[in-house]
Amino acid sequence: MEQVALESNAVFIGIEYLATFFCGLSGGLAAIHKRYDLFSILVLSWVTALGGGITRDLLLGALPPVGITDKGFVLTALVSGIIVAIVHPEIDHLKWSMITTDALALGLFAVNGTAKALAYHSSGMTAVFLGMFTALAGGTIRDILLNEVPSILRDKHLYAVPSFVGCLLTVFAARATDHWNLGLNGEMILDIVVVIVVFALRMLSVVFNITFPGAVERRQTHLPSQSRYLKRPIIHPETPDDHETDRETDEEEQTDADRQRA
Repeated sequence: MEQVALESNAVFIGIEYLATFFCGLSGGLAAIHKRYDLFSILVLSWVTALGGGITRDLLLGALPPVGITDKGFVLTALVSGIIVAIVHPEIDHLKWSMITTDALALGLFAVNGTAKALAYHSSGMTAVFLGMFTALAGGTIRDILLNEVPSILRDKHLYAVPSFVGCLLTVFAARATDHWNLGLNGEMILDIVVVIVVFALRMLSVVFNITFPGAVERRQTHLPSQSRYLKRPIIHPETPDDHETDRETDEEEQTDADRQRA
């Protein structure tokens, strides 16, 4: 099996360990906020840090998964759980440090996951999905175990979108490497650029409160039987005034129906 470019660089291996450690901290901290015991804290730390890689390897057929075979990563995840169980009050105040490291982990895991899928001769589309699983599945499994809406859905800032962009760019970087014979060093440089892009997208979204657009606001329906003007956008939360407006509208419609029956 060919080597993943970032896995050949000691600096990025160290950064990946750091990303694993901080992901473990966030998972353990979530368990502490739920007042769970030490065993649960360790499980949540391990799942958050390595769940994405385990999911990717299971889908790739790369068995047994690296999340249970690589002693370095497993011990890093478990140590992060022990540390957060002790110093959780201090870690609670490291908001920007956690956000920054999480953004870096997002980029690294997205690139490494996609590159590993391509190394196993997956198609470009499959590699993008597996790269996103690597970057996002750990936090998603954590939230499901905690009976919460996954952060990729509830986080209004760009999170899944930067990982998708990173995975897509990694596929293009791999194709460019093969087309122009750039070699392992050339691919690594391109991968570093992709990590920086993902990191920048995530951090800019948080710092400047950039969000992805939602459903289109509609004030008029276009149905075969009617075309009625809506007095409020149907996707906005209701307010007391809106309830009064809806009640008046319903009363008017009921009156019209009674007249027609009479």
